[in-house]
Amino acid sequence: MPKEVLRVAALQLCSQDNLDANLSTCEALALRAAAQGARLLVLPENFAFMGSSQQRAQLAESMNAPGPILSWLRKIAAASDATLIAGGMPERSADPKRPYNTALAVAPDGQIVAHYRKMHLFDVDLADGAAYRESANTMPGDQPALVEVCGWQLGISICYDLRFPELYRALSQMGADVFVVPAAFTLTTGKDHWHPLLRARAIEGQSWVIAAAQWGKHPQSRQTYGHSMVIDPWGTIVAEAADETAIIVADLDPGVLTRVRESLPSLKHRRL
Repeated sequence: MPKEVLRVAALQLCSQDNLDANLSTCEALALRAAAQGARLLVLPENFAFMGSSQQRAQLAESMNAPGPILSWLRKIAAASDATLIAGGMPERSADPKRPYNTALAVAPDGQIVAHYRKMHLFDVDLADGAAYRESANTMPGDQPALVEVCGWQLGISICYDLRFPELYRALSQMGADVFVVPAAFTLTTGKDHWHPLLRARAIEGQSWVIAAAQWGKHPQSRQTYGHSMVIDPWGTIVAEAADETAIIVADLDPGVLTRVRESLPSLKHRRL
């Protein structure tokens, strides 16, 4: 399917531990983005819930037995007539205490057309004293995922994946020309690493990047960096959110993709 200019929107949220309130905010932003012509809407990681791991496990849903979150996604995809990349929600696994962190691609007809389970889990002790053990309450995935939207091949990743370029190289080899990066990057790491890592993924993959982020203060003393953005295949930031709940809208131009890849054909020069 030939590519056309695709208008996309990244939703930036400050999700809390109230499912209904979070989904209500998402709905308002999604419909605003759709009214501006966006045909692809990207939600950040933990868009539906940002609370304790125990509460998150209780909210986990199965793709075969939709609950409130997946039912809402289907409703909003239809209402906005757009494809949603739901950036990270709890999906049931074999361990009831450790759901997957799953990004779903939901088409305008409500069908799940792709899913990606976060592979790289955030187990770190940061310099500010914060400690994270995502593996203690999340089951890792093991497969990359690609989805086609309006002729564009989108490679899906989630947050901490951004630090692992081999995932994006694999997505490039699968044919990706857009990398989608929903995230809840911590303030400590985001202020130093968010921009350079996203630009590096765009430059080395010669691909568009759509990064939808959480921002601000959340329960359990979590604070995230925000700065959702869209980056072109040359590494230029074409849209970036301020420190607020917001949407950013940008047009993905296939001509830019072609010019970058033809003028500097590094993807054809790989030796490994």
